[in-house]
Amino acid sequence: MRPLEIAIPTLLAAYLLWHHPRPLAIRLLPALALILTLIHFAVEGYRWQMIPLYGLTSLLAISSLIKITGTTDWKPLASTLTVILLALATALPALFPVPRIPAPSGPYPVGTKIYEFTDDSRKEIYSGKDEPRRYMIQIWYPAEAKESDERAPWMANAEIFARAIAAYIKLPPYFLDHLALVKIPAYKDAKVAETGAPFPVILFSHGWNGFNAQNTGQALELASRGFIIVGIQHTYGAVITVFEDGTVAWNNPEALPQSGDDPNYEEIARILADQWAGDMSHTLDVFSDMVMDVRGSFWGRLDLSRVGVYGHSTGGGAAIQFCGTDSRCKAVLGMDPFMRPVSAEVIENGVTQPAFFMFSQGWADDTDSKNNRLFNRFHPNVTNSLGVISIDGTMHYDFSDLPLLSPIAPQLDLKGPLNGRRVTEIVNAYLIDFFEMTLNGKPSELFDETFTHFAEVRKLK
Repeated sequence: MRPLEIAIPTLLAAYLLWHHPRPLAIRLLPALALILTLIHFAVEGYRWQMIPLYGLTSLLAISSLIKITGTTDWKPLASTLTVILLALATALPALFPVPRIPAPSGPYPVGTKIYEFTDDSRKEIYSGKDEPRRYMIQIWYPAEAKESDERAPWMANAEIFARAIAAYIKLPPYFLDHLALVKIPAYKDAKVAETGAPFPVILFSHGWNGFNAQNTGQALELASRGFIIVGIQHTYGAVITVFEDGTVAWNNPEALPQSGDDPNYEEIARILADQWAGDMSHTLDVFSDMVMDVRGSFWGRLDLSRVGVYGHSTGGGAAIQFCGTDSRCKAVLGMDPFMRPVSAEVIENGVTQPAFFMFSQGWADDTDSKNNRLFNRFHPNVTNSLGVISIDGTMHYDFSDLPLLSPIAPQLDLKGPLNGRRVTEIVNAYLIDFFEMTLNGKPSELFDETFTHFAEVRKLK
């Protein structure tokens, strides 16, 4: 919960729990809480989860002011019942808080820009229309910015995205509307930093029904350390895509069969991975022009000789597919990589780039899954594997920002039992060191083949 959202019920609780008779200063607390509520509207912003608390605050403020000049006061029983109501009213905003993306620890401020790309050389295969492939990207980068600059939202068009995400995790559509209030520690359209340029480029590929901002915390951390991160929104594979003209493209469920037992699953899934890998290749093609545009924001800022890729789930498989087919990839990292969309050629030939793979315990423990069997066929063919690990106490979405949605994320199947901050510490440590080592040539103590630096980490290969 945000500061004023905490302060309001705290004042009401102090008022209700104060022993009788209450002094004048205590009787004024509900009125003060009401004033804070008005400030909260202006500063933090209204959200529907707070409605019960807004109502209770107003009632207590009016009641206390009416009684303030009299001799009567709330009876102890009434106060006790109201405390229970207060607890219930506070539970909803506490269970669905406004998520806070942690500030990155690197030396650079972070900027972010959003672009729409169209690849006229590829036909869109999932829209049912005769049109070229069109997709969105978001870039996080080292910036020249100051605190007074405009903070960026977690996700553009959050009012649309929030409802799509809520539907995907089987919540009522309005339940996540407050995501529109989330601001991240990055600055919208800030100037790209000159010091340290050109910067290495890292492409990020989200999972099936994911979105390009789902790993924003990681993108911010990498960008603050001198990397340019490009989150690709894979149209019709993402949970939803909103284009610059307002056109909306929902996830197309026919692009990946719901049943893993579908006899055509691999054939259909590999078409999807090729499309996503094509998005990555086309992005680098566009960047080749952007880096040469003297009037553009990224002139001289992109080092396209140092390109890394990482992805989550289906995006992890697409990252492997991309690096198996495009020599511009210099390093690849997979988070619970979904291997069934990866082509048979890449499975059998592996990849030659430095590669590292992290698995959640939930996926690693399912040793007989089709995915793990495919990975076990693929991994011996990786020329330069830096290791395969799993993290105890984690589930599939622990690699993303989605556990920040709620403290009951485990009950929503969005995280495992391991503390979220600890998960972030471990994942970011390996993510940063891997790309510092492979793209910047810096040594790493984490990649010593033992993987004993964190007690929760198990070496799988």
